[in-house]
Amino acid sequence: MRSIFRRGRAERVVTLIGKPGCHLCEDAQGVVEKVCGELGVRWEKKDITEDAELHREYWEQIPVVLVDGAQHTFWRVDEGRLRRALTA
Repeated sequence: MRSIFRRGRAERVVTLIGKPGCHLCEDAQGVVEKVCGELGVRWEKKDITEDAELHREYWEQIPVVLVDGAQHTFWRVDEGRLRRALTA
């Protein structure tokens, strides 16, 4: 993971919230890794089974993707939509 956003844009961060054994979470991670890797955007993964607050807030929506701390999407991650959000 790179921590510097290319082309002089402010540093962005994508957060993927999920849990182990979740096939939708695995699919979402593939999209997040691809888009963030291509754009040089830092991303992190958080496990709702290890964080009671995240579990309370998101347990019915996982996987959840946050962009700069704001909810971007849940369940299915659209590659084009995520890319547009990160390059806007």
